[in-house]
Amino acid sequence: MLLSLEGTTVRFGGHAALDAVDLAVAEHEIVCVLGPSGSGKSTLLRAVAGLQQVDAGRVLLDGHDQVRVPAHRRGVGLMFQDHQLFPQRDVAGNVAFGLRMRGAGREEQAARVRELLELVGLPGAGGRAVGTLSGGEQQRVALARALAPSPRLLMLDEPLGQLDRTLRERLVVELRELFGRLGTTVLAVTHDQGEAFALADRVVVMRDGRIAQSGTPLEVWQRPADAFVARFLGFENVTGASVRGTVAETPWGRVPVPEGSAQGERTLLVRPSGVRVTAAGAEPGYTVTARTFQGAQVALRLRRDGDAPELEALCPLRDAPGQGDRVSVSFDTRETVVLG
Repeated sequence: MLLSLEGTTVRFGGHAALDAVDLAVAEHEIVCVLGPSGSGKSTLLRAVAGLQQVDAGRVLLDGHDQVRVPAHRRGVGLMFQDHQLFPQRDVAGNVAFGLRMRGAGREEQAARVRELLELVGLPGAGGRAVGTLSGGEQQRVALARALAPSPRLLMLDEPLGQLDRTLRERLVVELRELFGRLGTTVLAVTHDQGEAFALADRVVVMRDGRIAQSGTPLEVWQRPADAFVARFLGFENVTGASVRGTVAETPWGRVPVPEGSAQGERTLLVRPSGVRVTAAGAEPGYTVTARTFQGAQVALRLRRDGDAPELEALCPLRDAPGQGDRVSVSFDTRETVVLG
C-alpha cells in the first residue's frame, strides 16, 4: 500500500477528532472521504499531510512512518478548497513554485509549466495574472501547481467546493480522466456525495472520527452500512422494521425484502425509486403532501393515514399526482435494503 493509517488518533482537548482510524490507499487508487462537518475528514487529510500532529498510531507512506517527518519532506501534493494561489505571481510563477523549492532549473521549470498548463486545459496562460482568472481557471492552476513536483500522493481538500454545480460536474469528470491518465494516487475530502461518487474508486464515509463504511461507490450506494450512512447519502425512507422471511412489517405496512435478508428487529431502507404510486385503492391510502419537479421525474412526499413517518417517492412527470391527491403505494423488492 502506498498510504496506510494504523490506529491514527488526533485529539483536541478531550475530544478525538480521529479515533484510531485504520485506512489503506493503494498506488493509483482514487479514494474520496465523505462525511458531515465535524466527522474528522479534514483532520485525516491534515494528519497525512503533516499539518496536524498525531497523538497516537502511525501514518505510513511506502511503509515508512511519517509521524516525525515535517510536511515539506513528505513528498505529497496538497490542494485546498480556496486554491491559495499567490496573487503577486502570474500563472507560471504559481505552477512553478514547488519546482523552485526543489531546486529545478529555469528550463526544467518552463518545460514542466507548459506541460501542465496544457494538461489542465490552460495552454499559453502562463503570463496571466491570477486575479484575472475565473474560479474554474484558478482551480486548474492550483491543480497544476500541486501536480508540478510529481507527488506520489495528491490530496484534495474540497477541491471544487467554491464552484457552481454545472462547472463542478464538468470538472470532476475531467479530473477522473486526468488522474487515470497520469496514474496519480489521490486522497480527496469532500462533503458533496455526487462529486465523490463520480471521482472515486473507493468511498470512505466518516462519522465522529471513525470510518462508518468503506467500499466502491456502487457498494456504498446499494448497501449502506447503517441508518447514518443511508441518511447521509440522502435517503429519507429509513425506519424500524420487523423482518420475517421476505417481508418486513413497517409503519408503512408490509414491505417485501430480498431473500437472505437479516431477520428480526432491523432497520429498513426503501429507496424512493422503489415506491410505486398508483390511484387510491381499498388499502390504507396516502396523501400527497408535497411534490418537487426534478426534470423528467417528480419527487413526492406521501403521508399515510395514521402516525407513520412520511414516505418519499419518485415517479415519471407524466404520471405524477397532484398535491393533495389520494394515492396507494406498493414497493419494489429490488429497491429495499435491510441495513446492518
